Parts: sequence; structure tokens; C-alpha cells
Amino acid sequence: MNADVHTSVTRIADLEQRSYDIESQPTSQWETGDYVFARVTKRPNPGVRVENPRGRRVELMEGETIVGALGTRRATRELVGSWRDVGDDGLLDIMTGGGVLGRVTSASPFSKTPVEVEYEGHVVDDGIARMSDYGLTATSTTPETPVVLVLGTSMSAGKTMTGRVITRVLVENGYDVAACKLAGAGTYGDVLSMEVAGADPIYDFVDAGLPTTVVPEDTFREAVQPVFARLQEADVIVAEVGASPLEPYNGEAVVDMLADHVAFTVLCASDPYAVVGIEEAFGHSPDLVAGITTNTTAGVDLVEELVDCSALNVQNEAAKEPLEAMLLEALADA
Repeated sequence: MNADVHTSVTRIADLEQRSYDIESQPTSQWETGDYVFARVTKRPNPGVRVENPRGRRVELMEGETIVGALGTRRATRELVGSWRDVGDDGLLDIMTGGGVLGRVTSASPFSKTPVEVEYEGHVVDDGIARMSDYGLTATSTTPETPVVLVLGTSMSAGKTMTGRVITRVLVENGYDVAACKLAGAGTYGDVLSMEVAGADPIYDFVDAGLPTTVVPEDTFREAVQPVFARLQEADVIVAEVGASPLEPYNGEAVVDMLADHVAFTVLCASDPYAVVGIEEAFGHSPDLVAGITTNTTAGVDLVEELVDCSALNVQNEAAKEPLEAMLLEALADA
């Protein structure tokens, strides 16, 4: 059997390229990361799409089948839900463009209505197929490569665009750049944008076998360790932490794991006062503030008034030269 659409969280299992069986399981047997076969119950709203395993966004139609992965999402500006909230009716929502499945329990009035699907069964491939079965395995490499760390005060604060710009600047200066997204909810497009900018290799937590990083910290740390090992051949790593390190996505664990290797930290902020909040929570300032709060000179000025830190709108061509200077100085000292 094959679904009409395999979402991007299935890419590590290569399910699109082979046949598999479907077996219905009681919810008491479900686990985070299970691959699930489901059918679209009604025509989705126009503009709502999901990613396929190559990162291309495709439209779904009523009656089509998909394979996604059970997970939990706690987005401050979009959707909150989990596979644990699925009822006896077997109805789920596609909670991310990457195909994370669960039942939405809270939604922003500004978010698009998620696609509703009906559970038909679990993917069976020599037993129940789970993302953890296909995740990267550990290697013995000791991390030594310097890291440019891109954090946010919330989701949709400008982190992915900032990581892309930073990657481009470093590549243009002759660096071999590896890139990763280490926390958040599974979508492929974020890390692919850094590949477009010249990063090679690229990895995210989906490669580690996680649909989202709303999991116990021990589980998270064990899963993402192999990601670090595969980035060590580069000159520098650009690492994005999805959402905020204060949200339940294990961003704080990422900051701790990379602390000894970070050469430069960029905080992408939704507003100037959020910068103050992150500073107070962690007790230190980033090297640069970017993101939505820098969209106007008023935001830049207020950031620099409130905190002891430079702010740049990195999408502005005029910011390229000072950004380049800061990055090269930091890496020279690393």
C-alpha cells in the first residue's frame, strides 16, 4: 500500500519509494513519532498545503491519503495540540506543513484552519514504523567546530531568514558552512533555505528521528547528538533553535549543549521588550539582535536603548557589511 502524499517527516524512512502495510492500533499503543496513514475528511481551505519529502508544498484534496507522524505542538502564535488529544473518532489535524499529526486543542484566530484527517492505521514495516527507527545513529566525533547560534524570542521572529543571510555571508567569504535546525516543529523548508544559501551538509531534528522537539529532555539530547557529529567537517556551523529557548521545545538544552562552541549569538526578536525578557532569563546579551523588531529604524533604536547590544535589519543590503565584519571577527577569535 502507498499513500497519495507522503509528508516531509517521512523522508528519513523513504516510505514514498516502497510498499508497506497498514495496521490499526488502539490509542493506548500510540507513541510519539509513529508513522500514521490517514485520509483527508473534507476539502482543505485554499492555501493550506503540506510538504512532500523533497520539501515541495502540495495541496491536498478530500479523500486523499497521507502519511505523517504523531507529535505534539505548542506554538505560541499558531496551533497547540497533541496525538494524546485524539478521541475515539480517530480524527487528527495536520499541525505542521511537515506532516506532524495530532488533535488541535487551541488555535490562534490568525492561523489557518488545519487540514483534518481520519486515522486508518499505522504504517507497518517489520513492525510498527516509528521515526526513531530511521533516525541518525551516534558517532564518536568530538565537537570542535565553531557555531553561529540563531535564537528567537518566539516562533516567526525571523530566525530562518537570518540564518539564511548569515550562511550566505559566510559562504561568500570562503567558509564551508554546515547548517542545522535543532528545535521546533517538523518542517523541511526551514533548513532547506540554508542549503539554498550554500550550506552543506544540512540537518534537523527530523533527521534525528523526532517529529517535534516537545519531548523529554533526555530523549531530545540523545536523539540530536548524532546531528552534531555529522557537522564537524565544516569550518563553521549555523545552528537555528526554533521557537524560543523558554518554550517547551528543548531550546534551553540546545543552548547548554552548544555553550562551549558558540562563537557568535544572534537573537531574532518579535519586539524590543522581548529582547529584555530573554536577557533577564539567561543573564547575558546576544552579540546581535535581528528579526522582526529590526524591520524599522524605530525598532533598532529602541533595542539599542534598552539593551547593550547592536541591532541590524539583516534583510537590508546596507546591513551586509557590518554583519560580515562582526561574524569574521568572532570566528577569527574562535
